[in-house]
Amino acid sequence: MQNLLSDTHINEQLVGRGELMQEICPTCEKYSEVELINKNESYDIRGENIEVPVEFYLCHECGEEFVNPSLQKDPLNAAYRIYRQRHNLMQPEDIKELRKQYGLNQGDLANILGWGGATLSRYENGALQDNAHARVLNLIKEPHNLLTLVEDNPEVLYDGKREQLLDRLRKTEKDAFSLERIIEINFGENEPNEFSGFKSLDLNKFYNMVLYFCSVKGVLKTVLNKLLFYADFKHFKEYTVSISGMNYARINFGPVPNNYDFFYASLLKNKLLETEEEYYSQDVVGERFRSIKQTDLGIFSNTELNIITYVIEFFKKYNATQISNFSHEEKGYKETSTGDIISYSYAEELNI
Repeated sequence: MQNLLSDTHINEQLVGRGELMQEICPTCEKYSEVELINKNESYDIRGENIEVPVEFYLCHECGEEFVNPSLQKDPLNAAYRIYRQRHNLMQPEDIKELRKQYGLNQGDLANILGWGGATLSRYENGALQDNAHARVLNLIKEPHNLLTLVEDNPEVLYDGKREQLLDRLRKTEKDAFSLERIIEINFGENEPNEFSGFKSLDLNKFYNMVLYFCSVKGVLKTVLNKLLFYADFKHFKEYTVSISGMNYARINFGPVPNNYDFFYASLLKNKLLETEEEYYSQDVVGERFRSIKQTDLGIFSNTELNIITYVIEFFKKYNATQISNFSHEEKGYKETSTGDIISYSYAEELNI
C-alpha cells in the first residue's frame, strides 16, 4: 500500500474486510475486482502513539493495495487532530473561526501576535503548533486577553481597523459569556484531562448547549443535567474529545455538571434563562428552565451539532425519573463515588 505517512507510521492492524467492487487499479492499470479493507494504523506524533482508521483497496487481479483519494481523508491529518484534542491545541478551523470572528485576515492576526505571516498560515493549514504558540492561541480565545494585546500595541493595525476591533472586543467582553473569568476565579482553571474530556472549559459552548436544550418548551433541571452529560460523553465516545470541557460529578440523582447551580444562576442573572416551579405532588416541586436568548448554533462543529441532536432525539420521550434511572446504569456512574468527578474514560461503555 502507498504509505502516506512515511516515517510516522508505526504499525497496522487489520480490523475488517468489506464489499467487492470494480475499480481501476493504479498498479496493474486494469479495471478489476477490488476489495475495501479497513485497518487501524498507529503513528508517532511527537513521541505519542496515536491510532487512526485507514481504508484502502486490495486488487484481486495483481494483489497490490492502493488508496483511493476520493475514499479516504489524510490519516496524518486525522492523527494530528486527535493529538490536538488531547493536548488542548486549537484545530485549524478554530484558528480561522477566531480570526474571522473579529474581521481579521492572517496578516492582521500575525501582526497582533508578533508572528510571521507564514507561521499562522501553516497552523491554519494543518501544521502542529509549538507549545509557546499554542499557549498564546488559547489565551486570545478569551476576548479580554486579545483586547489587552491590541490596546498595548497601537501600531499593529491601521487606525480604522484597530478601532473597529477594539469596539468589537469591548462589546464581546461585556457579553454574559465572558463569565469564564469569574468561573476561573471561583473554581480555578479546568485543565484538559480525562475528567474534562481532554478539553479546557468552553463556557460559550456549555451555555449554548444549555440554551438549546431549554429552547421551545423548556426542560426540567434534572433532565437538563443528564442531557448535558450525555452530549459531552457521547461526543467523547465518538471523537475522543468533549464538547464543552465540563466536569461531571456523581450525585444521588445521577451525573450532573460540577457546580451546576452556579452556572445556571449566572444564566438566570444575565437573563438568558427563565425558570418556573413545576409541581409533581403536594410535597415534590421541580424547576423548569426556558431559554430567553436564542442559541448561537454557529459556534458548534457539525459533529457537535449531530451529537446534541442525537441526544435530544434519544431522550425525547423520557421524563425526569426515567432519564435519571437510565443514567444510574452507566458504568461511570456506578464506579464513581458520590461527590467525585466521573472520568470520560467511561464514555467508551456509554449506553447510547
